[in-house]
Amino acid sequence: QVQLVESGGGLVQPGGSLRLSCSASGSFFSIYDMAWYRQAPGNQRELVASITRTGNTNYADSVKGRFGISRDNSQNTVALQMNSLKPEDTAVYYCNAAYTQITDWRKNEAWGQGTQVTVSS
Repeated sequence: QVQLVESGGGLVQPGGSLRLSCSASGSFFSIYDMAWYRQAPGNQRELVASITRTGNTNYADSVKGRFGISRDNSQNTVALQMNSLKPEDTAVYYCNAAYTQITDWRKNEAWGQGTQVTVSS
């Protein structure tokens, strides 16, 4: 069982920056891919960025060049640095992690509670 705790959301002006952090804790064998998703009112949840254990990254076209995802395997954390923020980035951002339990080889999935990011003047 993995719990994900997020921090860093808030209100920021267009063009500003925010850094989201997510910390994993609990019982697990290994954590594999980690990712950030977001969901705006009336929209489906979409993948923003993902990162493998070895550091390979993938970004949505809408955030490429502005956002950066990183992780610290020793701390079991993942971060999302968001720069040049736009009003359309406004959404609830969710941390996601794929992991295996100590007693089971099958992959499981954990989600954070979500943190609100609002980009507005």
